[in-house]
Amino acid sequence: MFRYIVRRLLQMVLTFFGATFIVYALMFAVQDDPIQALVGERPITASQRAALTERYHLGDNFFAQYWYYMKGLLTGDFGTSMTNRKVADMLADAWPVTLRLSLMAIVIAATIAILAGVVSAIRRGSIFDNATLVVTLIVLAMPIVVIAPLAQLVFGIKLGWFPVTAGKDASLWQLLLPAGVLASLVVATELRVTRASVAENLRADYVRTARAKGLTGARVIGVHVLRNSLIPVITLIGVDLGALMSGAIVTEKVFNIPGVGFNLFRGIRTEDGPLVVGFVSVLVIVFLVVNLIVDLLYAALDPRIRYE
Repeated sequence: MFRYIVRRLLQMVLTFFGATFIVYALMFAVQDDPIQALVGERPITASQRAALTERYHLGDNFFAQYWYYMKGLLTGDFGTSMTNRKVADMLADAWPVTLRLSLMAIVIAATIAILAGVVSAIRRGSIFDNATLVVTLIVLAMPIVVIAPLAQLVFGIKLGWFPVTAGKDASLWQLLLPAGVLASLVVATELRVTRASVAENLRADYVRTARAKGLTGARVIGVHVLRNSLIPVITLIGVDLGALMSGAIVTEKVFNIPGVGFNLFRGIRTEDGPLVVGFVSVLVIVFLVVNLIVDLLYAALDPRIRYE
């Protein structure tokens, strides 16, 4: 187990540097005039432009800029955004609300997917099973840019069930609607995977043996079937974290939530390279750590799995 963790950590380091290099290269390639994009249509003097160019090393080539960024990152300095704010301070302000939003979305999606997936697998071909298939296909066909404003219009403005927007210090109730919207990105896929996994395990020999021993249906499902069926679902939840982070860009913008996605949207629009790369670097670290935890959970769910 220890050797496996060390090997994975080394892979994570290489992945981190590769991901940050690609993101930095993309931001460098799309930058036209970040200084003018920052000030909008207002004029900027030559002295101001020269000072900002020197401060952010905009006159240097790509590899020099990347070296300055990585040198600061390895010492804990995420740099300064084009708005003259420390990226680390902006991360400290944005992460708590995005973390709450993402955790709520994961809990909502996993709860619905596991419960509905298990029932659909047990009652294959029933009205409930067919209904969930239709609903999941509809959800998969609708992009987040449609679901977010539509949910805000219907449940926030028309029906008034939920707050229309949520601020920095939003309560769990204010985050419930955007969390549900964010969960819609992954709940359909997780539900179908849960259904398929449970249905496959219900036909396994160990299930017939457990039933032959006189175990109740609830114990067979809850203890034997569900534990083995959760392995692919947990794998999918770890991968879905990336989808949740990308969906948060649209969701937080629509519901006016000043989180990571909101700041990324603003940074991309204003060509704020230090802001975008700093936020994405943290997202890469979170994604790698979560997937490592998911891999380690395999051994807890299935005793046959051992990392040597």
